[in-house]
Amino acid sequence: MLLKDSKLTALYDQLWTNALAAISSKGFEYDPLIEFPMDNRFGITLLIRPSKEVNEAVQHFLSSVKAIEPEHYFYPNPDIHVTVMPIISCYEGFELRQISPEDYIDLLEACLEGLPPFSIEFKGVTASPSCIMIKGFPLDATLDEIRNRLRLAFKDSPLEQSLDKRYPLQTAHATVIRFKQPVRNQTAVLEQLNQFREVYFGRFEVKELELVFNDWYQREEKVQRLFTYKLGRNN
Repeated sequence: MLLKDSKLTALYDQLWTNALAAISSKGFEYDPLIEFPMDNRFGITLLIRPSKEVNEAVQHFLSSVKAIEPEHYFYPNPDIHVTVMPIISCYEGFELRQISPEDYIDLLEACLEGLPPFSIEFKGVTASPSCIMIKGFPLDATLDEIRNRLRLAFKDSPLEQSLDKRYPLQTAHATVIRFKQPVRNQTAVLEQLNQFREVYFGRFEVKELELVFNDWYQREEKVQRLFTYKLGRNN
């Protein structure tokens, strides 16, 4: 477990270093489509919901950034999540009727059979040029096992999928802030992030995973839950 913690820490630190270099050169990136009502980028995701207690600790951090730069997109508790795998990454015009959800539900059910619950710790923050993330650290190798099983299963399946299309998922982070417009008080935001770089937000047990049809930002009002998988017993 120490090796895994060390590997994840290095990944998160590299994200931070790369983000600082990009931000110092060009500033934070922003997405003007966040509030665009006609944004129809949708996909299917297997995800984890943190506990209420951990989310409340995260909201304390978000409030501190919101006090400096209130105009941006701060994830409310129902939208905070850890992506296990983007089964179909969001793209323009994707609709649920284009696929058979039951085929995906059955395939994932077979992948997850027999896997136990596991725990994740949220500790500290990191960033990309376009968003702020909470660093997640799984306490065993179950999340890696889930992802590897999914990769193998979809490799031999004719179902539409885009696993690892953008990048191979290795972390357990939760994106919690996205920028809607240029950041005016960049120095103050970075100072606030530095204060929370290693703050402990808590630990939660992952007893279930959700398969959802979702928009780009996983907004509760646009998410449709397709299935909930219970870990630790046959689904």
